Amino acid sequence: MWQNIPLEVGRNGKDETVRDLSPVRDASVPARILLVDDHAILREGVGALIALESDLQVVGQAGSIPEAIERARALQPDLIITDLSLPGAAGAQGIVELRRCCPRSRLLVLTVHDTEEHIRAGLSAGASGYVLKDANRSELIYGIRAVLAGQHHLCARSSARVVRSYLGEPTPVPQVVAGVTGREREILAMIASGQSNKRIAQSLQRSVKTVEKHRANLMRKLNLHNVADVTRFAMQSGLCTGGEVREDATG
Repeated sequence: MWQNIPLEVGRNGKDETVRDLSPVRDASVPARILLVDDHAILREGVGALIALESDLQVVGQAGSIPEAIERARALQPDLIITDLSLPGAAGAQGIVELRRCCPRSRLLVLTVHDTEEHIRAGLSAGASGYVLKDANRSELIYGIRAVLAGQHHLCARSSARVVRSYLGEPTPVPQVVAGVTGREREILAMIASGQSNKRIAQSLQRSVKTVEKHRANLMRKLNLHNVADVTRFAMQSGLCTGGEVREDATG
């Protein structure tokens, strides 16, 4: 149950996996932030948004957990913003390793994963905040400042999911709409697992052009606009969970 998650890590005097040693920050000095994500374009985009804030400063980036650990040790940032699923670590284990190597840094998860299991895993591993990648700029900046201020923060959609779980309410699961073919469902699941059009084409032994056509058709049918939308739909509809494609997603 949710009450077993250590939402006050290291501050309640009880047993904990990672002790929170975050010092009180000097508000006159910009908070130093390390961005960790395996997509360079996302790091650059988030960095550009943060650069607009005079009290925040991106001091480093990393594309994998081993690289992030190296950068974190060298930089000792006030905040580490990281995805859950990254090269070099399984699931939330990367968060545990980052907290272990840099216990004075606070940590905010920025991810597409919005299931109860992912949120639980991130918080249990030592994250102080959880924000989904479809959040807008103001939501992200608010979450960053809340975590830097020593608070625990969930974005609105993640918070709603936690409340539903706590109350025992079932989570609505959208069904794959009529008209989507088995091949399109298969491609949707592969897109959600992070595979490129070229990789999908190789796996299915089809041309890249054919895959692109299927991809465009299914996104139009499902009213999906980007990879984050595809991933969220695939996880909520049960086509894939935890980044793994279900075997019965093929048609």
